[in-house]
Amino acid sequence: MPAQQPATPDRGDIRDLIESHLHLEGPLLPILHAMMEAYGYVPDEALLDIADALNISRAEVHGVMSFYHDFRTIPAGRHVVKICRAEACKSVGADALAENALAKLGTVWHGTTPNGAVTIEPVYCLGLCANGPAAMVDDRIVAGLDEAKLDAVFKEAGA
Repeated sequence: MPAQQPATPDRGDIRDLIESHLHLEGPLLPILHAMMEAYGYVPDEALLDIADALNISRAEVHGVMSFYHDFRTIPAGRHVVKICRAEACKSVGADALAENALAKLGTVWHGTTPNGAVTIEPVYCLGLCANGPAAMVDDRIVAGLDEAKLDAVFKEAGA
């Protein structure tokens, strides 16, 4: 059964959140981080409100969001698995591991499993270059990743 998506955030709450950050110098990033903290993603309907409040274009807000990989425009699964795509990890098999992971989960990069358990994302270096391939599962690092460890991660996450 697919995971139930969270209710769309109330526009008044979105505007209140934006308003609470307008006193800051350079408030765009703090606003986006606050949206992520409050909702787990930046609701599409918030982009225009953010742009209006900061007197910038919606394209500028989108540009900042798309530059920083941790901002989402849709809710993530219950668990987020980030697989390192940097050269050191690639040199010890991360490409094949990643392709197998995507196939097993039946999704693509930034996609979520049909049951809503796992969102899989690429990340470009976790700082474990001597112990690759590496991944981050929610806030936990997994080094020396192989098929068996990755299968265990997915099983634990409910994928």
